[in-house]
Amino acid sequence: MQNLLEFKDVCLSYHTPERETYALSHLSFCAKEGEFLAIVGPSGCGKSTLLNLICGLLKPEQGEIRIHGIPLAQSHMNIGYMLQRDHLFDWRTIYKNVLLGLEIQHQTTPEKIKYVDNLLAAYGLDKFKDAYPSQLSGGMRQRAALIRTLAMEPDLLLLDEPFSALDYQTRLNVSDDIGIIIRQEKKTAILVTHDISEAISMADRVLILTSRPAHLKKQITIDLEIANRTPMSSRNAPKFKHYFNLIWKELNNDDSHLVRTAAISEKEKAR
Repeated sequence: MQNLLEFKDVCLSYHTPERETYALSHLSFCAKEGEFLAIVGPSGCGKSTLLNLICGLLKPEQGEIRIHGIPLAQSHMNIGYMLQRDHLFDWRTIYKNVLLGLEIQHQTTPEKIKYVDNLLAAYGLDKFKDAYPSQLSGGMRQRAALIRTLAMEPDLLLLDEPFSALDYQTRLNVSDDIGIIIRQEKKTAILVTHDISEAISMADRVLILTSRPAHLKKQITIDLEIANRTPMSSRNAPKFKHYFNLIWKELNNDDSHLVRTAAISEKEKAR
């Protein structure tokens, strides 16, 4: 598989009148076409910042981000972003909500509408398309939010803790649904999560970040050795506990204070 996304030595700091906050330090990794990556790390380490860089909301101070080998700023790749909340409009039906992105971009062509209709039917929401968000469960709302994102036919899908607002049982069911949908649609996806089990159950590869300023501490390829893998079946795999313990150990042996000191010293020398 070819690399769809490449981070090369990316650094970023946040600046305020009072101080400078180092967010990312010389971060490098890649995502291959069709791959599902999960990113885990301590709270506040810059996981969401990383996603904001990928979709162009932020620009790196150093390093570069490439899409299919060309700089991000020159790329026309369609990127979908699914947030923690579904952000469905209560006054629009589910059907009107999933068509919103297409309406904004003036892309409500017969072909696009047919694609949306097929998604709704395939993933069990066609009977609820005339309902309003308040009439649906949290899981169904998140499924609708994903279909709204997929309607734009993104080449890369960014998932910023999309299940964190759900109760545990719903979270398991929805992550299973959405994981299956993403694989069936053959999308490249990057999931940010605090949940180690969620990362293992959904991803092909897990990237472990240090605390701020974040750099890549370790990447672990997930091979659970089971057929017809789904997020739910992954949790029952014999090797699941092995990967959980491995990632837990890495997260709880964080040496990023050494990197933080080096990054600050490097910046001070450059001044």
